Amino acid sequence: MRDRTKTHKAAEKRGRRGELIALALLVCKGYRILGRRVKTRLGEIDLIAKAPSGVVCFIEVKARPEEGLAAEAVGLRQRGRIVRAAGAYLAGRPAAARFDVVTVIPGRFPRHLKDAWRPDDLV
Repeated sequence: MRDRTKTHKAAEKRGRRGELIALALLVCKGYRILGRRVKTRLGEIDLIAKAPSGVVCFIEVKARPEEGLAAEAVGLRQRGRIVRAAGAYLAGRPAAARFDVVTVIPGRFPRHLKDAWRPDDLV
């Protein structure tokens, strides 16, 4: 049990560090950060940012030891949860939206995958 807690805390720390790296990358690219770890009644969104084009981006950050693990870490269920949470966030304030992923791998520059999926891909 103790090892599980230690592993969970390490993953949490890696995730928070990854979010800071992703946030810095996005700011350098001209994005305006609207929220970090935004909680809605339907789930949590790692980062919400406005792209230079004006599109509201819902960004999932994945910090993993290897590129393949990071890119594949956003599964169908998680995508659906993020889409529902984004809908709750946008309720009453219509805006063009996009779903992105930022992968953070040790020793590599973070990778920003724009428009990583679309809500209609989930059906």
